[in-house]
Amino acid sequence: MNEILEQINASWNWTGLNASSVLQTNDFGNIIIKDIKSKIWRICPEDLSCIIIAENSIDFERLNKTEDFSTDWEMKTLVEIANRKLGVLTHDRKYCLKIPSILGGTYTADNLGTISFLELISSSGYLALEIKDLPDGSEIKLIID
Repeated sequence: MNEILEQINASWNWTGLNASSVLQTNDFGNIIIKDIKSKIWRICPEDLSCIIIAENSIDFERLNKTEDFSTDWEMKTLVEIANRKLGVLTHDRKYCLKIPSILGGTYTADNLGTISFLELISSSGYLALEIKDLPDGSEIKLIID
């Protein structure tokens, strides 16, 4: 878990996140994190986002019990589609959107892939940093080497 925390802090610290522990992860590499001030954050690689979702553990427990949050977190339908198309995940891999939703990627089978968890944390943090100051609707050119 230390390697994951190190990657989170290296890739997402520009948001103000200083992670102290990982509380949960899901099959699409979303991460619930507690920071050094006990605030609870969520990284959503498919949205290239990292936001505070609760001010403390008590608020998070309350949020975690809501149907809306639970449905969004579990991503059951998408996980089922990914599992049928790509197979069962190995311990160090996550499903992902090949093109993140914020860049026009769709939540469909043809845009699904697998990636190492560390690479997903790194690449989503990098892309999020690169586009953070662009106005909505900006045209971008994505070059993959």
